[in-house]
Amino acid sequence: MSDKYADYTVPGISQENGRELAGLLQARLHALNDLHLVLKHVHWNVVGPNFIAVHEMLDPQVSKVREFADEVAERIATLGVAPSGLTGELVSERSWADYPLYKAPVEDHLKELDKVYAGVLGDHREVMGKVGDVDLVTEDLLIGQIKELELFQWFIRSHIEKVSA
Repeated sequence: MSDKYADYTVPGISQENGRELAGLLQARLHALNDLHLVLKHVHWNVVGPNFIAVHEMLDPQVSKVREFADEVAERIATLGVAPSGLTGELVSERSWADYPLYKAPVEDHLKELDKVYAGVLGDHREVMGKVGDVDLVTEDLLIGQIKELELFQWFIRSHIEKVSA
C-alpha cells in the first residue's frame, strides 16, 4: 500500500500547514518539470540564424531547472508529503496549455519561451507571497529560484529585443 502522507512535517510547522505548503509546492514541481521538458524540446527544434547560440544557451537552463525541480520535490518530502513526478498528474493538474511549436525559427521559439517563463515566474511569485508567513525556508527556496529564472528570461528577452538606433 502506498501512502502519500508521513506522520511528520518540519519542526515548528503544523502538519496541516506542512501539507498545505506541500500542495502549493507540488504545483511548482509540475511547472518546473514541464519547463525543463519545454526547454529541451526547444533545444531540439530551434532553427535559423543564431541557432547554435540559442541551442547552447538552453542546455544550462535545462540543467538548472531540473535542479530546481529536485529541490522542490525534496522540500515537499521534508514537509512529510510524497512528491509526484508523474506525467499524468502533471497534465491533469496543470493550468497551462502545451507548448505550441515544433521545428520553428529562433525568434518564434524565444517569443514563446518568454511567455512560458512569465507564467512560471508569476506563479512562483504568487506562491512565494503565500508561504512567507508560514515557512521562511520554503520562501527562501522560491526566492533563489525566482532570481535564476528571471535571469534566464532576460537571456531569452535579450535575443528578441529590438533596439532603435
